Amino acid sequence: MAKKKKSQICILTVTGIDTVGIIAKLAVVMAKHNINIVDVNQNIMEDYFVMTMAADIVNADISMEKIRAKLDRIAKDMSLNITFQNENIFKAMHRI
Repeated sequence: MAKKKKSQICILTVTGIDTVGIIAKLAVVMAKHNINIVDVNQNIMEDYFVMTMAADIVNADISMEKIRAKLDRIAKDMSLNITFQNENIFKAMHRI
């Protein structure tokens, strides 16, 4: 029996003007590259879209840098701000 790999969680944050298809475009990239979305929290504040997503990249078929490049293209195409970082870095940056 194969040993299960330990999770490698990354945090994706997205902000920008709300428009149709934001979550769909992100989910397609994740699914296409075998990245498991483990949690999503999304809100609309007036017309502003705010989302955090936890994604497990342990079985991803591309590197974190290539994932970032794909997300950067979505950000540019949809006029969004998207960050993608290792969970430990995210936690360290957001510690009170």
